[in-house]
Amino acid sequence: MNAIILCGGLSTRLGDITKSIPKTLLEIKGKTVLGWQLEKLQHVGIKEVVLAAGHLSEVLHREVGLHHNGTQLTYAIEQERLGTGGAIKHAWDYITQPKEPVIILNGDVLTAVDLADMVHYLDDKSDGIILGTRVEDAAPYGTLEYDAQFHLIKFKEKEGLRQPGYINGGIYIFTPQARNYFPDKKAFSIEYDVFPNMTKLSVYQSDRPWVDIGVPDRLAWARERWQS
Repeated sequence: MNAIILCGGLSTRLGDITKSIPKTLLEIKGKTVLGWQLEKLQHVGIKEVVLAAGHLSEVLHREVGLHHNGTQLTYAIEQERLGTGGAIKHAWDYITQPKEPVIILNGDVLTAVDLADMVHYLDDKSDGIILGTRVEDAAPYGTLEYDAQFHLIKFKEKEGLRQPGYINGGIYIFTPQARNYFPDKKAFSIEYDVFPNMTKLSVYQSDRPWVDIGVPDRLAWARERWQS
């Protein structure tokens, strides 16, 4: 099993908070966001992780180095803005087990989801599985539409409805064949240029705690209330 963490975002919504530090290095209850994520990956036996870095990659490398609590780190540094899909495609070239599935995490997400259980539901003959996480207010997000067998039908654009819903939780597990759906270009979106073409993508539905720390109010919430 391989793993990629997407750490290259510009973090513009956090303003001066991330002017000189990538958001994956922001501290939450005594650990960085990256530290929380690497610990979660270690629980499923991951010992090598590719960091898809870009903006402030030199700070990330200086502060974290090539090892973190027993996990070996490799840096796949973007020389230009690649988008979510392009960043994954670029980082995929750095994984060491290309015939094995790859777990991909957005670098600004904290979740209590059991990754081992998510891996358990991965069908090797599928394209992969995506975390569908429940939020009380889905208005700031697009939501997922899927059938009774948890097969993804489509992403629904932001509807502005302040009600609970299941959204893209920013964790994916792709099988090797998923790479066949990546377009032949450098920069593209995983949500809009890859997922719509996948015919065998499942949703792992979760009601467990989850937060995207990419905006100041949610970062403050995590710093006050996040628990192991």
